[in-house]
Amino acid sequence: MALSVEWDEMLARTALALALAALAASAAPPALTEPELDSLVDFYVALHKAPELSFYEEKTAAKLVGELRSLGFEVTEKVGGHGFVALLRNGDGPTVMLRTDLDGLPVVEATGRPYASDVRTTDDQGASVGVMHACGHDIHMSSFIGAARKLVASKGEWKGALMMIGQPAEERGAGARAMLDDGLFSRFPVPDAAVALHANAGLKTGTIGYTNGFSLASMDSVDITIRGVGGHGAWPHMTVDPVLIAAQTVVNLQTIVSRKVNPLQPAVVTVGSIHGGTKHNIIGEEVKLQLTVRSLDDATRELLLDSIREITLHTARAAGIPADREPSVEVSEIEYTPATYNEPSLGERLIPAWRQALGADNVLPVPPVMGGEDFALYGRTDDDIPTFIFWVGTIDPERFEAAQRPGAAPLPSLHSAGYWPEPRESIRTGVAALTAAAMELFH
Repeated sequence: MALSVEWDEMLARTALALALAALAASAAPPALTEPELDSLVDFYVALHKAPELSFYEEKTAAKLVGELRSLGFEVTEKVGGHGFVALLRNGDGPTVMLRTDLDGLPVVEATGRPYASDVRTTDDQGASVGVMHACGHDIHMSSFIGAARKLVASKGEWKGALMMIGQPAEERGAGARAMLDDGLFSRFPVPDAAVALHANAGLKTGTIGYTNGFSLASMDSVDITIRGVGGHGAWPHMTVDPVLIAAQTVVNLQTIVSRKVNPLQPAVVTVGSIHGGTKHNIIGEEVKLQLTVRSLDDATRELLLDSIREITLHTARAAGIPADREPSVEVSEIEYTPATYNEPSLGERLIPAWRQALGADNVLPVPPVMGGEDFALYGRTDDDIPTFIFWVGTIDPERFEAAQRPGAAPLPSLHSAGYWPEPRESIRTGVAALTAAAMELFH
């Protein structure tokens, strides 16, 4: 009798193992063929050669929309500017959202690639600027389209609604908010989960990186105006010099992170721009500062912003600024993004799927970074949508290994004029990872 029970238990365990293996196999993404990959690399090159600035991504969006419509998606354009929402309904099941960003940066490309961008345009301030996909958004879009193609080809293996969104103005931290304000989750289905990828300038091709919990920082743009009493540079005692006060303010702001924030809590206060004065011998009336402020939680963010206001005000008062000329500190609500939170329960599902698709050694835990991403906003709505963004390695192994040697020059970072991803293997990995994520979430 005992032998019979043990035999039945063994058969049951075997049946369960086989069922789980079959389910895992059904969720595995179909591999790209080389002709399919050739087509996506061509798609990437076309995007890379024709970048558009934030909120001007009309032609970029149209290119992706045309592709998605040809695959059978129902596409709504002009959501939050040049954003779009593409839906593919495939029976009853969860709604899975995949997101790509569309915009380039005002950077003159210096990579020397044969397909380098030579685009120039006029920015919002009327200046002539070069434009480049210096943050890998062209890799994102090509992987996004590749995943759409593979998921359409695999419709018999999943059920649900595939929701693919193209988001404008990520680089200005404003595109996600614009789409949400335009009814993204009221006009269209509320997804059960949302996933995105981002190119990484420090990981090898063939690998992806992930962080459970907080993964990217909140991002605030702060404008400070310090008003003084101008006059002749030869009679400084008859003025209140805003240049001197600005210099003192810049130094005093550095005490926030070093003396007010817990040393174990990541925080950044960077003064990126300072402008004031007109002539050697003139003490001007005002100086303007521009800051970027980063943190990984809401409490630290409030501490940083409150401290900036306090230090700016009291530095000016100590220097004798008249009461009617006290400085102003303006925190941009348009360009603010909260810290990006990767839902750990989502990671528990996605990480095994990625290991199966890419190999366990190619799925790497990475620490949080102080860069910002407005993808965070999709997880901060009242709908409480679990979100997850992951990194895709873009540096070919030879370049990567060379950069690790003692004395070697560091790899160009994202937003650098010299950053270039290796497109073929970056896209191959991006497509596999996005497709594996979607298949897992549908199952």
